[in-house]
Amino acid sequence: MGAVLVEDGIITQVYETATPDVTGPQVIDCGGKCLAPGIVDIGVKVSEPGERHKESFRSAGRAAAAGGVTTIVTRPDTIPAIDTPETLEFVARRAASDAPVRVLPMAALTKGRDGREMTEIGFLKDAGAVAFTDCDRVITSTKVFSRALTYARSLDALVVAHVQEPGLSDGAAVTSGKFASLRGLPGVSPMAERMALDRDIALLEMTGARYHADQITTARALPALERAKRNGLKITAGIGVHHLTLNELDVADYRTFFKLKPPLRSEDDRLAVVQAVAEGLIDVISSMHTPQDEESKRLPYEEAASGAVALETLLPAALRLYHSGHIDMPRLFRALSLNPSRILGLPTGRLLPDAPADLVLFDPDAPFKLDRTTLLSKSKNTPFDGELLQGRVLGTWVGGTRVDQKGQS
Repeated sequence: MGAVLVEDGIITQVYETATPDVTGPQVIDCGGKCLAPGIVDIGVKVSEPGERHKESFRSAGRAAAAGGVTTIVTRPDTIPAIDTPETLEFVARRAASDAPVRVLPMAALTKGRDGREMTEIGFLKDAGAVAFTDCDRVITSTKVFSRALTYARSLDALVVAHVQEPGLSDGAAVTSGKFASLRGLPGVSPMAERMALDRDIALLEMTGARYHADQITTARALPALERAKRNGLKITAGIGVHHLTLNELDVADYRTFFKLKPPLRSEDDRLAVVQAVAEGLIDVISSMHTPQDEESKRLPYEEAASGAVALETLLPAALRLYHSGHIDMPRLFRALSLNPSRILGLPTGRLLPDAPADLVLFDPDAPFKLDRTTLLSKSKNTPFDGELLQGRVLGTWVGGTRVDQKGQS
């Protein structure tokens, strides 16, 4: 038992073992449930501009609040890409007016995300970009990428990269192996991830840039990541919650809601990356929220769009690791909240005096059956539809203000 005192949107006091005698305009009894720092989610796709029918800042913000996500770090893979200060400023204005949670935009590393010419990183950073990434488009030119990393280092800008060797992964729908062969689907070897990571690590040794791998999903990539960290490179790594809780067999009979990028891996790979999160080798768990409309998913598996929504399911899905005994609650929230805050230089992710009162209250044991039609995201492409999950969000606060719908009703 304990308490948190909040004044003017800031945590002013934390009582770890006792409840203080406090009087004020609002006292919230949490009923013995879990209170934690709000989730900071790196790599959220909001489809503005260009595909607002898939997800808007309003719908993504409401979904985030319902899921205990208080900060969403958005990707620049929009139409057009967020590669100019003007586009970035449009996104910032729309997010500020429509989303009830904090929104921090990333900008493209190269113009149009085409891998040929780097963007004006300095101007974009001044305009509010918190990191730079071409998302799932790998920069194939090592010369272009090395120059971008060198320039980013001079500005202390964070570069986020997708580690897949593009030649091997082009056209792949699943991970190669017996399952892919039985289903007759084009696969990609797990080595594609290892090869791309090895290249990027070599460039980091040359440039000294700050670098975050958006998703490390295979056992083969983990030794390279461990060596890079041990050698003092400025490298961190994340993983999407689906790769921690699902495996390649969940695709079953061509279920396109399970088509992700990178594809789901073997159970051995899944267990390896779960252990890497538990040990702190993989730093961040994110939703990798990627909304796709019904028309994009109701296609043959090879042709269907990749990605799944996860803002509302991130916490209950991640709690599967807690309930299975793989990760304790402090380590889980270190990966969900504290580590992404540290990587981005944010004051969030902490229950400490002077930290923003971005909080989530949840019952980790409350079971529920997910009905995708009830999700607040515009797109409903979740692989957890009909699944029994455990862990309900009871309230979400941003800067001390309650933002989830329960608190607004």
